Amino acid sequence: MAQPVVSMPKCEETPMPAPKNMLRRRLQAGEDLFGIWLGMADPYAAEIAATAGFDWLLIDGEHAPNDLRTTLAQLAVVERSASAPVVRLPDGDPARIKQMLDIGAQSLLIPMVESAAQAAALVAATRYPPEGFRGVGASLARASRFAAIPDYLTTANAEILLMVQVESRKGLTALPEILAVPGVDGVFIGPSDLAAAMGQLGNTAAPGVRAAVTGALRQTRAAGKIAGVLATSPDFIAQCREAGANFLGIGIDVHLFAEALRGLSARYPGPSA
Repeated sequence: MAQPVVSMPKCEETPMPAPKNMLRRRLQAGEDLFGIWLGMADPYAAEIAATAGFDWLLIDGEHAPNDLRTTLAQLAVVERSASAPVVRLPDGDPARIKQMLDIGAQSLLIPMVESAAQAAALVAATRYPPEGFRGVGASLARASRFAAIPDYLTTANAEILLMVQVESRKGLTALPEILAVPGVDGVFIGPSDLAAAMGQLGNTAAPGVRAAVTGALRQTRAAGKIAGVLATSPDFIAQCREAGANFLGIGIDVHLFAEALRGLSARYPGPSA
């Protein structure tokens, strides 16, 4: 006797989008989030920093000796922690941006932005078509978990956090236009380079420099954007926070390491000291 054919219900595929960028969501919600620069260019040092409890850790590719592979190694250890990784590139080269996104970076800081056109080009470099021109290679990329995230291509754009760094007189002049560029999530004001541009090389504490920094931060938050800054002295941190900074860099691992070692050495001077 023939057995009745039982039809099984079809299972709908569960959507698998790109990982949610919680750092972006929290900053856009107005939270004040604190982090430090990682300049040691070493995953072991980054992993130590990731145990400290900062909201975010920035892997610096502009002034630290990081390359694609050292950045990848640090992303891997920071991602396992409660600290969100951010990558600062040395410049706005679209090829570098593509590589950083493909290895899994979702939050980028790009230095030396001085015009709305430059900012718009950076937005396009971080987006897949039709919103931009990011190259499509997700099937072999870590960002898609090597094709294990089937909806990565259609959802990745919405999870990118792009902050541009304004740190020159020209950039400050163009700030209103930069802030109006769709896709620019935030503006980071660079006190050191801005001080140099204002004739105060090495003197970020100059009143005119601090006034320019805090004024730009206020302007950025008034435009509804994330406002970022690196300030390592308590008084400047407080001033920047009062001005609206909510992406707050409060230290640099290289400085902290060097200062701790020198302080310990000074407490126990040798006979030749």
